Amino acid sequence: MSAVVPYMPNIEVIHNLKRVERPDGHTLHNEWVGKGEIPRVARGIVSRDMLKWDDHAEWDSASWSCRWEIKLRVFTENVKCKGTTSFIEDSAHATRVSLNGTLDINLRNVPGIPRLLAGTLAPAVEKFIIALITPNLEQVNASLTRYLDASEPARR
Repeated sequence: MSAVVPYMPNIEVIHNLKRVERPDGHTLHNEWVGKGEIPRVARGIVSRDMLKWDDHAEWDSASWSCRWEIKLRVFTENVKCKGTTSFIEDSAHATRVSLNGTLDINLRNVPGIPRLLAGTLAPAVEKFIIALITPNLEQVNASLTRYLDASEPARR
């Protein structure tokens, strides 16, 4: 994944923290470090260090699919993001990628957010989290395609 980072405009780096090979695939734990402007209203509770998240993935070689879960380092109990990415042979020279997942955000009763500010702050924080996660889910496959296209001459 780290080779794809230059093709992802809002990712600074991806660190592989753990990789376990299994007979039927492998298990990964990657740390993603994002780039982005923290909304002014959220700067009191969201710091630059919180632009990191953990990606836990289980690759299944037989089905060419990967179950994944993203865990933020902020609002860990309030944000749930998980799904499956599948690679499906579409023709002799094409592969279709299917990305299915859920993103559940519930910022009610978040410690550290005063009740008076919760109504104003929660929508801004939700918008920030969605803006941080969603494009990366969508961009990974497009970035991987650009990376493979750019490295095609080297693979020949």
